Parts: sequence; C-alpha cells; structure tokens
Amino acid sequence: MAVLELWTLDGITHRMKITDGGLDDPRVQKLLAHHFKSARAETAPGSAHALDLSGLKAPDVHFWSAWDGDAVIGIGALKRLTESHGEIKSMHTEQAYRRSGVGSTMLRHIIAEARKMGLSRLSLETGSWPYFVPARELYARQGFVECPPFGSYIADPHSVFMTLDFRKKL
Repeated sequence: MAVLELWTLDGITHRMKITDGGLDDPRVQKLLAHHFKSARAETAPGSAHALDLSGLKAPDVHFWSAWDGDAVIGIGALKRLTESHGEIKSMHTEQAYRRSGVGSTMLRHIIAEARKMGLSRLSLETGSWPYFVPARELYARQGFVECPPFGSYIADPHSVFMTLDFRKKL
C-alpha cells in the first residue's frame, strides 16, 4: 500500500509516498542506521530504546518508509504491545526535510493505521534532552500527553513517555 501526500519545501511542491516496509532497501537501512546512531549519541547510556534493523523486522512491528521520488525522507514504525495498545518506534526524518511536514505526515499515517488495527491507545518513549524537544512538540501537536512508563519501561530521568488515548475526545 502506498499513500501519496503533497507538501511544500522551499516553495516547491513535492509528492511524498509512504510505503509499507522498505527494511531491505539500502537507502532505508542507511537512514535507519543514522537514526540509531544519533539517538544513542544524544541519550545517556542505558536510556536509548531505538530498535535496530532486526528489532524492526519482528512480527509485532509494522514499518513504513516515506519517499520523495527515489529518496527516502522519513521512517516510522508501530509495535503492537497488547491487543489494544501500540507503541510508536523509530520515527525519523532525513535532516534536509525536517520542519517540512514529513514527520507530521508519517505520524498521522501511523495514528490512522493504529486505529485501523483496532488499537485504543498509542504510546511512545523519547528522550528528555534538548535534542528531542522538536519530537516531543510534534507528538504534542497530535494530541499526545505525557504519561507514566508503559510496557516494560521503567522510570528514567532521560526518558519522556507520551500517550494518545483514542477513547478520549480531544
């Protein structure tokens, strides 16, 4: 399945395509490796929870890649935790495309897919450091609120936990 979105960057209209998968594509693997490395570099030891390639290939994880023509410009994943609860994983936008709507579009896509799966709650873990402020702001704009640790997470001063409960009206 592919989802086409139009968006504008520097006055030029682009067509972004969100596709299922892509983990075997070297371009996706390169962006994923950058995400994994940068997330670990910006987080205290033991507090980084980004999934690596093998983790994203797990049967309970659904992965998407976003494309502008032949260029991968964003990635995102959804991990099913329980019958009704999912977790956003590995959201990352290529540096040159940040603040252009790629991340917002991918996040809205993941939220829509979570609803289609029948989930009633979608949560995430992100860093508490300044590097992660834009990500936390992105999630908050879509209705996510801070929450206690969920799943197998434990309280950590280097982590911020957020959730979106589909049963609550915004």
